[in-house]
Amino acid sequence: MNVAILGGSGHGAVIADAIEHANSLRLLGFLDGKLGSGEEVFGYKILGQLADLPTLTGRRELQGLVVGIGDNWSRAAAVKAIRKVAPQIRFPNVFHPSATVAGRVLWGEGNVVLAGCVVNCGATIGSFCILNTGCSVDHDCRLGDYVSLAPQACAGGNVDIGDYSAVCLGARVVHRIRIGPHSVVGAGSTVLKHVPARVTVYGTPARVIRPRKVGQAYLAATGGECGGAQPKQPSPRRTRKHSEGKSHG
Repeated sequence: MNVAILGGSGHGAVIADAIEHANSLRLLGFLDGKLGSGEEVFGYKILGQLADLPTLTGRRELQGLVVGIGDNWSRAAAVKAIRKVAPQIRFPNVFHPSATVAGRVLWGEGNVVLAGCVVNCGATIGSFCILNTGCSVDHDCRLGDYVSLAPQACAGGNVDIGDYSAVCLGARVVHRIRIGPHSVVGAGSTVLKHVPARVTVYGTPARVIRPRKVGQAYLAATGGECGGAQPKQPSPRRTRKHSEGKSHG
């Protein structure tokens, strides 16, 4: 299948590398609205932008598209826009050959599974998820749509992660935990209790530190919550010292 990657960022380049190593898809180039046609990313030309999709697919040059956008909500918005201008386009799953994927795993479409990732038996992966470098999804986990696991993130057995949620760098979620939709587990955290929808949790053990709005940015590059910095703790309240000297009249 001839494919292009939407998004010429670093994440897009990592996907290009996975496609090259897998050798199951033919990468024609990138689509990116911020880069000019003919420029290059990772040795591949910019073919145009989203508006050029009908022309590219109409010539039958392009059959599939991989969405190389890291932010979950932005990725969903891009898929919606793609389907509007090119409803016939396909969204293949991309698997780096060094990823270990067990049998009896159910997959949606448009997922990206990068180098060193492990997905164990009985897992269900929705659509347009990112399973990043070296992450682990254990047996019987369920990931909704537009979920992302950052490098070295780990989900124990029977973990349920709701749509649009993100488990950031090196975070750990113990077995049988439920994470609600649109929530973020901060980098390096350890989740021991269920996480409600639309919150950010940090720490070991992880605790809710703030609510989240639907679509709120969370990646470090966008000033979001996934960079690993712990939230500032409130300063202890100062008490006023009483004077022990004589009063002045």
